[in-house]
Amino acid sequence: MTVKAFCPGHITGFFQICEHRDPMRSGSRGAGLCVSLGATSEVRMEEGNGEVIVRINGKEERARVTEAAVSNVILQRSVDVYVDTVQDLPSGQGFGMSAAGALSAAHAASEILGLPFRVALRAAHEAELSNRTGLGDVAALSRGGITFRRKEGLPPYGVVDRINAEPDVVLCVIGSPMATADVLSDPEKRRAVNEMGKDCVKRMALSPTLATLMKLSREFMTKAKLATREVEEAVRAAEEYGPASMAMLGNSVFSVGHVQDTDRVLSEIGTTFRCKVDWRGPRLLGSKEHEE
Repeated sequence: MTVKAFCPGHITGFFQICEHRDPMRSGSRGAGLCVSLGATSEVRMEEGNGEVIVRINGKEERARVTEAAVSNVILQRSVDVYVDTVQDLPSGQGFGMSAAGALSAAHAASEILGLPFRVALRAAHEAELSNRTGLGDVAALSRGGITFRRKEGLPPYGVVDRINAEPDVVLCVIGSPMATADVLSDPEKRRAVNEMGKDCVKRMALSPTLATLMKLSREFMTKAKLATREVEEAVRAAEEYGPASMAMLGNSVFSVGHVQDTDRVLSEIGTTFRCKVDWRGPRLLGSKEHEE
């Protein structure tokens, strides 16, 4: 049986690391946007020995997060799983592609096995945590839209609120991919992230709007000292036409300003993508066309 699922990308504006023993209670607090560009995974399952084989954009790769997520779904079942994922955005640039790929694949695998969506959520969340590729992407993606993660973890432990706004979004990749695990494993960087992230969460709670999210993200970028000089310059260029900041964690920028002008300016600096906010979240595609 073959099933296809889509998961939006997710951009974090600011975050606070919140880790506990129970992975369901672990993750991050913060705010960000689920975007219309993401990952689509076609999953095929057949009798076998529990092997998970993943192709990303047509190339077989060692996609550890997707492999772990699908393995978390199938557990000890005697099946082999073949995952073919197409990513709309580059990995390692703060666009949540590891979470989108893992969750879309886990969602499709869960559907094949007749398991509820919460199984896919937990499988992808635990895979991200264990590989240190993300903390709050899956929780945010479980809601869709523009989100404020008031409390870390997945529901029912995590609390994710939605923020009403309909901005067009411009993304721009400026430098090499950034390894989230390097930041999460660096004591000094963690300290800076948590100090600033905690303050941003408190202030966001007082005024949970898109304008507040963008303002706090800009402050977080500067004070947590995560951005390169090139990213800082790109943000300043984009700010001529509206709010912009660094996508956490990547050598990239996201902007909710005037789309045409922002795209024009940023395209002279790096590779740009236009998208919208995705309010639907992870979903199955062509469910009536599933074939045995």
